[in-house]
Amino acid sequence: MDQRPLILVTNDDGIFAPGIRTLVEEVMPFGRVLVVAPDKPQSAMGHAITIHSFLRLHRTDLLDGVEAWSCSGTPVDCVKLAIYKLLGGSKPDLLVSGINHGANISINVLYSGTMSAAVEGAMEGIPSIGFSLMDHAIEADFSQARPVVRNVVGNVLRHGIPMGTCLNVNVPKSTGEPLKGMRVCRQAKANWEDEFETRLDPGRKEYYWLKGEFRSEDQGHDTDVYAVENGYVSIVPTQYDMTAHHAIAQLNTWDHAVG
Repeated sequence: MDQRPLILVTNDDGIFAPGIRTLVEEVMPFGRVLVVAPDKPQSAMGHAITIHSFLRLHRTDLLDGVEAWSCSGTPVDCVKLAIYKLLGGSKPDLLVSGINHGANISINVLYSGTMSAAVEGAMEGIPSIGFSLMDHAIEADFSQARPVVRNVVGNVLRHGIPMGTCLNVNVPKSTGEPLKGMRVCRQAKANWEDEFETRLDPGRKEYYWLKGEFRSEDQGHDTDVYAVENGYVSIVPTQYDMTAHHAIAQLNTWDHAVG
């Protein structure tokens, strides 16, 4: 029986995206690999799950020697089906998600299907990592992301991750210059300035297309935004406990009498 670690691989760009193939190739030397990924792009789906429709799994040829399945649902659906259907409730030793085509720095972590899959893994008690490359192009160059995957995966398998957390790893877009290194960071305080562009369909009816501009006014040098903008890989430990612990003391000063 193969005693090597079992590594679950998923993403949000779809099972045939170049990023997931790169990720699978880099984690294969570390253990057995099971791929369950969406059958179509599911970017910005956040932590959505499918509850009002059926889900399908189809065996897929991805790479020789790798068991791969495409799923009709979201990235989180993929994780749940992998654990509770394909693995019969057993947990993999590691979950990796990505490599995403595009950044998942700062506030983007809340919208990201890539990171939601990693967060779901953490909720299941599985050491989990989300990898992103800051290049949206389908022909993006993942070469400098490869050693990053090997390094982070190796460290996680050796040392583990604190329970209740996962890692959000962002790799700068290739510029031809070598990466300066990796930095463990905090999530930058930033936001999207949203805008809806009004367009007309072929029937001359209006519809709306979401646009926006990412803005960070966080001047800290310890953030993920600063790291990637200055040639470093950012690693942010991310938790699913969204309790605002710093607000509890203030709220406890309120009059909570009822009636």
